[in-house]
Amino acid sequence: MFAIIETGGKQLIVKKGDVIFIEKIEGNVGDIVTFNKILAIENKIGTPYLEEVSVLGIIEKQGKAKKIVVYRHNAKSTHKRKLGHRQPYTRVQITEIKEK
Repeated sequence: MFAIIETGGKQLIVKKGDVIFIEKIEGNVGDIVTFNKILAIENKIGTPYLEEVSVLGIIEKQGKAKKIVVYRHNAKSTHKRKLGHRQPYTRVQITEIKEK
């Protein structure tokens, strides 16, 4: 059984046992997370969400992605700027898709 969930402004297809990387959410390693914004499962499609379905997962890691280097340069000028950014993420293992 699969489900389409919405979290962090993105939509993901998940099934039991999957490990997903999502935008950082509050919680510590080992905490149980419930996703309530379910767009669809197997043969049911929500309008926009399904009310009687939820997806459970366990937080495995809170971390940061690799550094992305952004380099700005203005043409015909000596202005240059080098920036770096590390996006925080949460790694979650999906444990159950519950239909009420």
